Order: sequence, then structure tokens, then C-alpha cells
Amino acid sequence: MAGTAGTPGTPRVLRAMNDRAALDLLLEHGPLSRTRIGTLTGLSKPTASQLLARLEAAGLVRAGGTTQGRPGPGARLYEVDPAAGYAAGLDVTPARVLAAVADLTGRTVGRYELPTPGRRAGVPVVRQVTDALDGAVQAAGLARGDVRRLVVGTPGAFDPRTGRLRYAAHLSGWHSPRLLEEVAAALPMPVEYENDVNLAAVAERRLGAARGHEDFVLLWNQDGLGAALVLGGRLHRGWTGGAGEVGFLPVPGAPLVRGVARTGSGGFQELAGAQAVVGLARELGVDPPSSGSSGESAAALLAAAALRPDDAPHRRLLRAYATRLATGLASLVSVLDPELVVLGGTVLTAGGEPLRALVRDELAELAAARPRLVVGTVTEQPVLRGALETALAATRDEVFDTTG
Repeated sequence: MAGTAGTPGTPRVLRAMNDRAALDLLLEHGPLSRTRIGTLTGLSKPTASQLLARLEAAGLVRAGGTTQGRPGPGARLYEVDPAAGYAAGLDVTPARVLAAVADLTGRTVGRYELPTPGRRAGVPVVRQVTDALDGAVQAAGLARGDVRRLVVGTPGAFDPRTGRLRYAAHLSGWHSPRLLEEVAAALPMPVEYENDVNLAAVAERRLGAARGHEDFVLLWNQDGLGAALVLGGRLHRGWTGGAGEVGFLPVPGAPLVRGVARTGSGGFQELAGAQAVVGLARELGVDPPSSGSSGESAAALLAAAALRPDDAPHRRLLRAYATRLATGLASLVSVLDPELVVLGGTVLTAGGEPLRALVRDELAELAAARPRLVVGTVTEQPVLRGALETALAATRDEVFDTTG
């Protein structure tokens, strides 16, 4: 019925829309004056003043300093109150659980790393999750109940039909059919689970090389080869959550791998995964590091090759590896026709611009689609950052809704 409170066009809805627009502007720009908020939103000064009074009363905005540098008294500045809400993220690998807590502005206020070598002497996964979260919460000077939402990033993906983790046999202890229920029972806040590469794509879209792009592919190589697909501005996860598991992709130049679910590998992983870089380097006469994981060794090799483009063995390594990457990437871009491809993960970012340029040239020969290729720019804990950004988005929706 027209005129009912809460329907489109009513004063209540318009106020809520203006409030949210102002909060988003404060998050984007930082502290703003009443006049600047009015200019950016198109609201009159009295309306902007009423808006700020509502947000202050709701505990979402606080008055900060004043503008400087002009004659006369400075205008009061307003900012989002960081303590209005907190969100947490976890980045899980076989070796450790990395946890962080962020305030409503996105600033990380607490971090904690929990080593989990092997089976960690039988410590249950639920205990690992709660211990890691509590460590970050305590580092932030908060209590567990202060956190409104937790997002957990893992290799593989939790099948939405069964709730069980797939595509990550190497993640010990995370495959129990009751795991999600047990974690939910142990924590007071909503918990979401997401594939680690998908979260890295969220970080690149919110903060990095994919900002402003609705269709892109993140090709990732770190401890494993994978991809994240963002189509029409949304993550495409697939029927079982396994979209982007491109390591299983059969590709020319690699033996046909059968029983991939059992072996945990496939053609593209064998051709262009981190371990392939190490093997390729040996074939070309480049000595790999004597210690470190395959991912660390591959990153070191490609970083050295990028810094020594005039050295023939290193140049051959970059070219040969670029061809291998483009071989699998050609299948992705031929099917998806994305606007952008982001090269991410420590292995690919180590190759930098020299590797990117070579992959671009090879891809132009192998695929009709011509997406723009860039190197990822969120290089400090991108999975954890994506988990925090995802948790913050939902937390802000929840917190900001208090005025509407």
C-alpha cells in the first residue's frame, strides 16, 4: 500500500538511503565535514546536519578534528566510529591458521598465527579455529563476543549440498561431515567459509588490480595452481563449489592424468604448478634454492629470472614457463572471455612484469580472446585480506541497518 512505512519513496526509506550513502562516503574518503558530505550527497546543510545527528546518536559516526589551513574557525570533521563493529577472518593452510580482526573502517587491530604442523598432535579443527580467533581477538584488546562475523578461507571448497570440504585432501582434519555444525556451536557469531583463491580475488577487486572490474579471472599459483572467476560482479563457485580448480584441467604438453580426485593433481598443475618451475629450471641449467617448499623455490627462481633478463638460462626459464601458463590460461579465456586476467600468488607475482608480458604475448597466439593481463597488487596476505573484506561487507550491512 502506497505510503506505508518502509516502502520505496517514503521518508523513512529515503533517510536510510541517505544515511548509508553518507557512511559509504566516510569509509571511502575518511573524515569529512558536514558541508563536504552535503556536496557529495546532494543534500542541503540542514538535511546533512540531521543525518549526522542520527548517525552520531546511533553510535556509527563520531566527531573528529577540524579542517585546517583556512582563515576563521575550522569546520568539524566526522568519521565512521571504528568501534561500531568488528569482523574477523581466518586463512587456513596445512601449516598454520592465520587470524585477524578488523574494525568497521577496515583497519586490522589484532593478528595471530597458530602453527599447525602435521596433525598437531590430534588437536581438533574446532579448537584450532577458536584458538586462532581468540589469539587475534586478545591481540586487539577485545572479547570474542565483540566480533560480529567470521569468514574462514581454506584450500578447496565446502560443497554447499553436503557441507563437506572437497578438493583439499591435504588439509588434515577438515573433512568431518559435522565440522561446520561443530564450529557454529562453538562460536557466538555467524561463520562463513570460502575458497582461498576466491578470497584473494575479493581482495584484488576491493583493494587491488581488479578494482572497478565486473568480469575477471584471477590465476593463482602458490602452494597449488587455481583460479577465481568473477562474472557480472559475482564470484562463480560452481555446483559443488569447485569452479576454478584449474589444476585438474587437461592441457597439451602434459600427460593425461586420470583419477584426479584421488591423486589431487591434474594436467595443468603438472605442467605449470610450482613444482614444474623447479623441474624446468633444472632442465635449463638454473640451480633452484637448496631449501624451502616448492612454492618458495619457484618464487625465488622466477624473481631471480625477472631481475636477470639478459642472462640466457634465466630468459629461457621465463619464456618456457610463460608458454606453460598461457597453454592452460587459453582454455579459460576462450570459454569465459573475461575483461581482465590477474596473475596472483607468490609464484606468479615473483615473475612480475617480465613474466606478465611474456604470458600476454603467448596468450595472444593461443586464444582469440584478448583480455588485459595485470599482476596482482594485494601481495600481503591476500587470502586473509579477502576474508576480512568479505566479513566487513556483511558486518557493515548489519551495523548500518540500525538507522533504517
